[in-house]
Amino acid sequence: MDVTAGHQSDILIIGSGAAGLTAALNLASRFKVTVLAKGGLNEGATAWAQGGVAAVLEPGDTFESHIDDTMIAGAGLNDRDVVEFVVENAPAAIERLGKLGVPFNQDGDTLHLTREGGHSHRRIVHVDDATGWAVQEALLKAARENPNITLVPDMVVIDLATSRHETRYSGAGNVWGVYAFNRATNRVELFTARATVLATGGAGRTYLFSTAPRGATGDGIAMAWRAGCRISNMEFMQFHPTCLYNLEVKNFLITEAVRGEGGHLKIPGTGHRFMPEFDPREELAPRDIVARAIDHEIKRLGLDYVHLDISHKPPEFVKGHFPNIYDKLIGLGIDMTREPIPVVPAQHYTCGGIVIDRDGRTDLPGLYAAGECTQSGLHGANRLASNSLLECFVFGEAAANHIAANWDALKPPPAIRPWDESRVADSDEEVVIKQNWTEIRRFMWNYVGIVRSTKRLERAAHRIKMLGEEVADYYGHFRVTPDLIELRNLLESANLIVRSALHRKESRGLHYTIDYPETLPEAVDTILVP
Repeated sequence: MDVTAGHQSDILIIGSGAAGLTAALNLASRFKVTVLAKGGLNEGATAWAQGGVAAVLEPGDTFESHIDDTMIAGAGLNDRDVVEFVVENAPAAIERLGKLGVPFNQDGDTLHLTREGGHSHRRIVHVDDATGWAVQEALLKAARENPNITLVPDMVVIDLATSRHETRYSGAGNVWGVYAFNRATNRVELFTARATVLATGGAGRTYLFSTAPRGATGDGIAMAWRAGCRISNMEFMQFHPTCLYNLEVKNFLITEAVRGEGGHLKIPGTGHRFMPEFDPREELAPRDIVARAIDHEIKRLGLDYVHLDISHKPPEFVKGHFPNIYDKLIGLGIDMTREPIPVVPAQHYTCGGIVIDRDGRTDLPGLYAAGECTQSGLHGANRLASNSLLECFVFGEAAANHIAANWDALKPPPAIRPWDESRVADSDEEVVIKQNWTEIRRFMWNYVGIVRSTKRLERAAHRIKMLGEEVADYYGHFRVTPDLIELRNLLESANLIVRSALHRKESRGLHYTIDYPETLPEAVDTILVP
């Protein structure tokens, strides 16, 4: 297709994970939907999710209990109406996934449920220890089979196409689609639609150690901010307590369910269980508490890692519950049925993001968002385990329902200017991008990690300002590349995280600062306005 003419569809979805594909499948009965993926169609965070999906299905469990657990983990910052909305829609979401062919583990005639940290009941529906992969495969299969859905891999979105890009500027502030770099042609292409849905995932790769996939560079958050959307609660970056410590294998997560099924955290050498000293819930405390406890012990004792030990359980039990983790560790010379697993905390989930309402609407007409790139009010100051995929399903469907119900009010896109390729040249200074990328991730880990201080945050802010000028100059003078696009978004995401962290003068949930260790009586969102 002619690049200058652009690609037009009814609805454009950025991201091919759980949120994006859920929205696409709910819209495809009536509309032509285009789904753009930054890399391969299954390379997002959904496919990496090990644990499962939280839903009230166990006899004796209640919606109120799931709501309470979510609010407690979120340190009171959650929007209760949103929590109720998501929790009450969870069982129906599980049922729909089952109909799509997700092979959830069974316990006789019922679904097998496991338990994770922060949950008062067994309510985690799962497919062994690779739930995300099974969900991704089922959603992709359904999307590929739908003639109204066009799946386009290897499209690196640069920015939203807004009213500022109209050939005749209307001043209305609408979003009409995106400009995206096609990896196959090395050209920038324009995609337009009546409605655009951002389902781009989080910003985990702003940190040196993260369980997030390579592409989690905060693209949707940064693009929405540049276009004029409010961004909220970016200081709440969740660190998963148990990432495998291995010098060769990076970012391999040891699922929360290992602790849920009886795994103990211990000090290497002594075998001392330390979690009882930090919280009465021990290993089943919420992630922020467990991660800080591990961080405390590592720093106090000068350790490289702590141990996660489930070897006291029968080998058949361990292999049966965690077959993928067992196989992976065996390949690395670790037999989790006989010895402990070395683990460290690593960045895991972005709890803040683009401000949306219960219909997935952002501040800009024509722009919706769902999943980890958003701040919906569900997670508050700390996400409860296995509420992440659930949020994708519920808000992906909510955005789709609102688009369908309000279709006649959504205007067709006007003429949009094509990307100007003539103003810039190719660069032979790609080393600058790699250097800046590494520097950002390192100072974010050191200064904006599990435990923070005002001085550390100010140092990070200073580095971001200096790098911002360098990256802006580079972006303005050279042809865009995928690495440059990601670097620009990575730096913007880091800026939003640090600004939010400096704004919060308390410790709450995932944000802990030694300068303000107390929690204030009133829980208030941090909202940044462009």
